[in-house]
This record gives sequence, structure tokens and C-alpha cells, in this order.
Amino acid sequence: MAFSFLVLLLFLSGISSSESKLNVNYYQKSCPNFERIMQDAITSKQINSPTTAAGTLRLFFHDCMVDGCDASVLISSNAFNTAERDADINLSLPGDAFDLIVRAKTSLELTCPGIVSCADILALATRDLVTMVGGPYYDVQLGRKDGLVSQASRVEGNLPRANMTMDQLIAIFAAKGFSIQEMVALSGGHTIGFSHCKEFSNRIFNYSSTSDIDPAFHPKFAQALRNVCANYQRDTAMSAFNDVMTPNKFDNMYYQNLPRGLGLLSSDNVLVTDPRTKPFVELYATNQKAFFNDFAHAMEKLSVRGIKTGRKGEVRRRCDAFNHIKT
Repeated sequence: MAFSFLVLLLFLSGISSSESKLNVNYYQKSCPNFERIMQDAITSKQINSPTTAAGTLRLFFHDCMVDGCDASVLISSNAFNTAERDADINLSLPGDAFDLIVRAKTSLELTCPGIVSCADILALATRDLVTMVGGPYYDVQLGRKDGLVSQASRVEGNLPRANMTMDQLIAIFAAKGFSIQEMVALSGGHTIGFSHCKEFSNRIFNYSSTSDIDPAFHPKFAQALRNVCANYQRDTAMSAFNDVMTPNKFDNMYYQNLPRGLGLLSSDNVLVTDPRTKPFVELYATNQKAFFNDFAHAMEKLSVRGIKTGRKGEVRRRCDAFNHIKT
């Protein structure tokens, strides 16, 4: 009887270990140079392309909000499948972020082939880049597998859009398990990066029958945006910094900008006008430590959302393709 019980215990422990629970030292034995290789790739890319940090943070957010943090956004479309990255809201995801993940994966495959998932590469790269540009450090649990599904049709309704109402924004985040305060903290990621003119053109051109410009804008800021975006319909690459004051530094200036009429997107501006979110904007505008703490906690929560482990995923050989072609 005792022997049977011991065998059962060993069997159960085998199951739990094979499920490979996430931990921060997941690759310590299987790929001991993992973090050094990642750091080399990240540092080189960020120095050469300073917008990489913001781009990678955005890429990570877009990945995790749709079917979890499983690198499904990295998959390229083929003749049989239109992948996530080709959904209309993902078409503006920056090439520098994709390029960084490819570079890191290539280096890791040379050192420890078939070991490190693309999902883990994206998660760690995001944290390290946020930290590199002045943001908070937070733990990244490792051991995710790469997802086996990537379909453009699964994206709509899972990501916030610039023209959404506060009710819509809250509903999207609530569906993923995030509170209103966590939503406001995650919105602080807009302290770095830029948005294309088409995302806010409705606020600076023909806003209403009584005003060409959204009156919530600071007039001089709005005029500068009109000058920058004058030809945005022909030149779709035209864009503006989300945080006009310190665009390349991760700080709390984003929140300080909002009541001054310097919030770029409608979804930014509504944070300071809605009574449900305004108190958090005011808190973070005056207390950067509070913002950093809440952002770090929200990112830790986001980074394990919908993760795949065991047979629910794979470790891709290359990040833009499943190991076996899906038909």
C-alpha cells in the first residue's frame, strides 16, 4: 500500500514538473547565456533605433491582449491563413520591434537551438527596454510556449482603439481582468513612442460643425500637429510623439500633459475628463513612484495572461512561422 502511494506521488510530481511552471530562472541550465545574449541584441538595436523600446512595448501589448502572451502576433500570413499581424489595427506595428525579436532569436538559436520561445524573447525584451529608457524594473516569469494559432479574425474587439469611448475602453480591459486603475497605469506606456496622424486626424481637421480643432487641445499644439499632418493622407507614415515633452524617456510626463491639452489621442484625453479615471491621472502626474509601481504590477499581470505551457504550445524555430505549416 505504501509502495503504491509512493509510486502515485512520483507520478503526480512528474506531471507537475512536465507542465513547466514559469519562473525567472527558467533557462539557467538549458541556456545559461540567455540573458546576456538578449541584452546584447537589445542594447545594439535600441542604440541604433531609439524608437525600438516603444515599438516593442506596443508589440508585446498587442500580442498579450489577443489570445494571451504567446507570440502569435509575430506569425506571418501565408496562402492558407491571414495572421494576426495583418489585422488592420496591427498593420502599423513598427518594423524595428519585429526586427529585434528576429535578431535575438537568431542569436539564441546559434547558442541553444530549440530552447527559448519567441514569447519569452518578446516578454523579456519589453521589460529590459522599458528599464533601459528609464522605466521601472519588474520580474519576468519565463517558460512560455509559442502559440499554435494566429488569425487576423481573432483581433477585433480585443484591443483598444483611439476613438473608443471610456465605457468601451473599460469593457475591453475588464474582459481581460484589468481594473480601471490598471488600465490607466498601462496607458502610461504612451509616455514613449508615437502615433500616426490618421489616429488623431479627426481631432485636428474638421472636428465639428463649430470647430475645426478639438477644443480640448492646447491651441499651439493643435496647430503644430496640423502642420506635421498636413499631407497625412498621401504620406501615411506621418506621425507625432505621444508625449511631446519627453518622448524618449519613460516617466510620468504623459499624465502631466493630459490636463494641459497635450494628450495626443482621444483615448488619452478622455482619461483626464472621465471621473472614473481622472483621480488616477492626477495621482500619477504628481507621484511618479506610484505610477512606476502600478505600471510594473500591471505589466507583470499582463505578461502571464493566457500563456501556453506543455503541449498547448511549441518553441518555434523561427518566430514568424509555426514549426509545421497550418492549413
